Amino acid sequence: MLKNKNAIIYGGGGSIGGAVARTFARHGATVHLAGRTRETLEAVAADITASGGHAEVAVVDALDEKAVEDHARHVVDSSGSLDVSLNLASRGDLHGTPLTEMTAEDFLRPVTTGITTNFITARTAARHMSKQGSGVILTLNSGSAKGSPMMGGTGPADAAIDTLVRNLAQEVGPSGVRVIGIWTAGLPETMTRRNLAEHGLDMDDAAFEALLNQLAEMRMLRRSPTLAQIADTAAFLASDGAAAITATFVNATSGIFAD
Repeated sequence: MLKNKNAIIYGGGGSIGGAVARTFARHGATVHLAGRTRETLEAVAADITASGGHAEVAVVDALDEKAVEDHARHVVDSSGSLDVSLNLASRGDLHGTPLTEMTAEDFLRPVTTGITTNFITARTAARHMSKQGSGVILTLNSGSAKGSPMMGGTGPADAAIDTLVRNLAQEVGPSGVRVIGIWTAGLPETMTRRNLAEHGLDMDDAAFEALLNQLAEMRMLRRSPTLAQIADTAAFLASDGAAAITATFVNATSGIFAD
C-alpha cells in the first residue's frame, strides 16, 4: 500500500508513533523516525529492520525550524522524495485540573507547542510536496475541540490544529498535496498510571481500571480503539487508496462523539 513511499514520523519513538511506523514499513514505506530521544527511536527502527523493513533515525526537535527543515531536505536529497509527513510530537497537556484553578502556563503549553510543531512540520513538508506535485500531511489529536471539560488546554490546542489542517489543505490542494487528521482518544495500550500522572491524573489501580471501563462505556461501539486500528487508519490515509480524502479529520474514536 505504501511501496516506494518515504515517510517522516515526528514522535516516532512513542507508542502511537512506533505502531504507525511499523505498519507503514510493513506496507513498504521507508520510515524516517524523528524525535528528541535517540534510544526510543532506535528501538522502533530495530524492530522494523528485524522484520525486513527500512527505517532511518534522526534526533530532531519539532519546535526547531532549522532542524526540521534540514532533516526534511536530507530525506529528499538522500531518498528522492518526501511522500508522507506525520506529526505525533508530544505537547505537554495537563488534565484533571479545572480551568478556574489552572495556571496560564499550563493552559497555554499544549496550545502553543501543538500548533507550533504542527505548523513547522506541515509547512516544511508542504514546500517539498508542492514541488513534486504529490504528498500527504497527517496529524492526530483527541478531537477535544468538540468539548472536553477537565482537559485544560487540550480542546483549544486540538481546535487550532483542526483549523490548520483545513486551511492548509485548501492552499496546497491544487499542487496535489493532501492534508488530513485523525481523531482518537484514550487508547488503553498507551495508558499507564505513570503516564497519566505525568499529565496530571494520579490514581490507584482500582481508579485506573475504572477509568478504562468508563472510556469503553462512553463510546458508541462500547470498546476503545486499538493501536493497530489507528496505525491501519493512518496507513490507509497515507495511501493512494485515500486519494480523494483531504481537508478533514477521520473520527477513529470508536464513537466517543458524533461528527
